Amino acid sequence: MSWGTELWDQFDNLEKHTQWGIDILEKYIKFVKERTEIELSYAKQLRNLSKKYQPKKNSKEEEEYRYTACKAFLSTLNEMNDYAGQHEVISENMTSQITMELARYVQELKQERKSHFHDGRKAQQHIETCWKQLESTKRRFERDCKEADRAQQYFEKMDADINVTKADVEKARQQAQTRHQMAEDSKGEYSSILQKFNHEQHEYYHTHIPNIFQKIQEMEERRIVRIGESVKTYAELDRQVIPIIGKCLDGIVKAAESIDPKNDSQLVIEAYKSGFEPPGDIEFEDYTQPMKRTVSDNSLSNSRGEGKSELKFGGKSKGKLWPFIKKNKGATPEDFSNLPPEQRRKKLQQRVDELNKEIQKEMDQRDAITKMKDVYLKNPQMGDPASLDQKLAEVSQNIEKLRLEAQKFEAWLAEVEGRLPARSEQARRQSGMYDVQNPQAVNNCAQDRESPDGSYTEEQSQESEVKVLATDFDDEFEDEEPLPAIGTCKALYTFEGQNEGTISVVEGETLYVIEEDKGDGWTRIRRNEDEEGYVPTSYVEVYLDKNAKGAKTYI
Repeated sequence: MSWGTELWDQFDNLEKHTQWGIDILEKYIKFVKERTEIELSYAKQLRNLSKKYQPKKNSKEEEEYRYTACKAFLSTLNEMNDYAGQHEVISENMTSQITMELARYVQELKQERKSHFHDGRKAQQHIETCWKQLESTKRRFERDCKEADRAQQYFEKMDADINVTKADVEKARQQAQTRHQMAEDSKGEYSSILQKFNHEQHEYYHTHIPNIFQKIQEMEERRIVRIGESVKTYAELDRQVIPIIGKCLDGIVKAAESIDPKNDSQLVIEAYKSGFEPPGDIEFEDYTQPMKRTVSDNSLSNSRGEGKSELKFGGKSKGKLWPFIKKNKGATPEDFSNLPPEQRRKKLQQRVDELNKEIQKEMDQRDAITKMKDVYLKNPQMGDPASLDQKLAEVSQNIEKLRLEAQKFEAWLAEVEGRLPARSEQARRQSGMYDVQNPQAVNNCAQDRESPDGSYTEEQSQESEVKVLATDFDDEFEDEEPLPAIGTCKALYTFEGQNEGTISVVEGETLYVIEEDKGDGWTRIRRNEDEEGYVPTSYVEVYLDKNAKGAKTYI
C-alpha cells in the first residue's frame, strides 16, 4: 500500500489532506493548552480555599485547633494544598512535554510538507514542459509532411505537362526533394522527442511522483504516530500524580480516623474547669421557733458562735450561687485573679513557662556575648572587649527582671496549687469568694437568669430568699461584738480584694488576725471595726498571740 502507486493522480487531494492533518494537530495542541490553564486555575482556587480556612496566627481560632476534630480539618486543608500542587505539576508537565514539543514539531512538519510539495510541483512543471515540446515537434513534423506531399504533387504535375520547360520541371523536382528531406528531419526530431518524453513520463509516474508521495505518506504517518504518543503522554502525566494524590487522600482519611471524641471532651474540661466544688445544700431555717437570748456570758458566747455561723451563711450564701453571678468585664488582673482556680493555675503555669523560656534565651545571649568578649580579649584586632560591656549589662538586667517576674508568678502559682485539692465547707466558702467577680449585690444576678420571654426562673426566687435571709441576719447581728483578735499580720504584697468577702491590703500594712487559715489558703483579718475580710495566706506574714487566742479582748 503506497500513496505513490495508489494515488499517483491525487496530488491536489493529498495536499489538502496533509494540511487538514496539521490543522488537527494544532487543534490538539490548543486543547492541551486550555487543559493546562484549567489545571492552574483549579490549583489556585484550591490553594486560596485552603488559605481562607487556615486559622489565623496568634488568635483564639488557633487555640481551637487543639481539638482532634479541628486538627483533622486542619490536616484536610494542608492535604488539599498538596493536592493543588499535584495539579500544578500536571499543568507544568503537559506544557513542557506536550504543548511545547508539539508546537516545535508542527513547525518542522510544515517545513517538510512545503518541501515535498515543492518537489512535486517541480516534477509536474518538468513533465508539462516535455509535453509541450513534444506537441511542438509533432505539429512541425505534420506540417513538413504536408508540405512535402504538396511539393511532390506539384512536381508530378509539372513533369506530366509537355508545355513546361525542362528547367521548370527540374526546379519542381528539387523543391519536392527539399520538402521530403525536411519532412524526414522533422520525423527524426519528433521521434527523438517522443522517446525522450516517454522516458520522462515513465520516470515521473513511476519514480519521481511515487518517491515524493511516499515521503508525504511517511510524513503523515509520523504525524499520526506523534499524536498517538502525545495522547498517551497526556494520560500518563495524569497517572503519575495519582499515587501522590492518593497519599493526600490517605492523609485526610488518617486525620479523620485520628478524631477522638473522648480526648476532645477532656480538652473541654481542661479549658473550662473552674476548680470549685459545687455549692452545698442550703440549710432549712425554722422561723416558727422563737430565738432565745440571755445576757449571761455563756449564752453570749453561744450566740456569738451561732451568729458567726449564721453570718457566714448569710454573708457567704451569695457566694454559693457563683454560677449565676455576672463577671467583671474590665481589664484582666496581672495575677489572673478574675479566673476560677483551675483556669488561673493554667494561665499562671503558662506565664511561668514563657518567662523561663525568655530567661533561657537571655542566658544564651549572655553566654554568646561572654564568649565573644573572650575572643576579643585573646585577639584584640578582632574587636574591643569593652564595647560588649554595656550589652552584657543590659542582658544581665533583663535576666534579673525576668527572674523577679517569674518568682512573682511562681508565688501566685504556689498559692493557687495549695488551694486546688478537695476541701471541706471552708473550701466552698473560698469558692464563693473566689469566683464572684461582680462586687454588686446578689440581686443583680437575677438579671442573668431572665428567660428569653422576660420571666424569671425558679432559682431567682430562691436566690432572693437567700438575699433576704442574709440581710435579716446581718440586721440581727450588726449589734453583736466583733470576733477577738488572735494576732497580727503584715502584708507582704498588695492585694486587691475585688471579690465578695475579701478585703484589700497594701504592701507593708499591719492588720489584726481574727481567724487563721483553716487549710483553704485564706486568712480572715480586720483593719477596724467596719473593715474585715479574707486575704490569701501567702500574701501576709502572720504573728499569732497564743495568750490572746482565747481571750475576750475586742479591738
